[in-house]
Amino acid sequence: MQMAPEFVKNIYRRVRRMRNLMLLEQAAPSVDAFLVSYPKSGRTWLRYLLSCYFAQVAHLDFEPDLRTTFRVLPNFDRDAERGLPVFVGRSDKISLPLIAVSHRQFTAQLFAGHPVIILVRDPRDVCVSAYFHETKHKHRFSGSIAEFIEDDTYGIPAIVRYHNGWATGIERSRSLVISYEDMSSNTDATVRQILEFLGQPVDEAALAKAIEQARFSKMQKTEKKTGIPGHDYDRSDEDSLRVRKGKVGGFSDTLSEAEAERIIEICRDTMGPEAKTLMHRSGIALD
Repeated sequence: MQMAPEFVKNIYRRVRRMRNLMLLEQAAPSVDAFLVSYPKSGRTWLRYLLSCYFAQVAHLDFEPDLRTTFRVLPNFDRDAERGLPVFVGRSDKISLPLIAVSHRQFTAQLFAGHPVIILVRDPRDVCVSAYFHETKHKHRFSGSIAEFIEDDTYGIPAIVRYHNGWATGIERSRSLVISYEDMSSNTDATVRQILEFLGQPVDEAALAKAIEQARFSKMQKTEKKTGIPGHDYDRSDEDSLRVRKGKVGGFSDTLSEAEAERIIEICRDTMGPEAKTLMHRSGIALD
């Protein structure tokens, strides 16, 4: 009896996923800290800023851009352009902390017991940014913003599940919670917190230069010029960019009052107390 082609493909997909999970589980002990966030929470900015800083203090032979930033802070995966294989920080001449970056849901087998930096952002801003990402960048959603808010795969229910999982998952891990809002209002202080958490001394000159290199306008120009590896999109359309607006409270430019309140309502009703505490860092109260 011959198996259906789609059935065979699904088996191969499951086998690949299991193999990748095993490889990541083996790699996890070598990670010094994880940097995690839900997509569109400001991770690209923070990764780029930290990569600029560490490239200077380690005297790397390149200045990171949005293509090479992964060589300093790689994704927690096996991707040949953006993942753990491209990390340059472990050699006879270079020693950098391995900060593995991930959007993965919390799973104990990968993350339990490891130091974690978790980046949070107002879910209204995350939702709007995710909407443009899925409609303009990925082309995986074609409905209205109101429909997107309720969507179980991409909308607020997914944002809630992510933060509920991580908020309870890191209870027994050493962790640092930072917010996009704190980064925006006081970038210097936020990066100092991260460096202290990592046990890294602060190089004042390198920190000042990295903050300047990672200014929003400069990053946007860099993205338009180089793009991001693994992504094919129209870089002339600013709504399709990863570095799109970056405005704290920018959700009000897109959402109606009723839509913004609906997001808060869903979060209040479905976020656990631990996740609500995480969200306090972004300046919103959900109690």
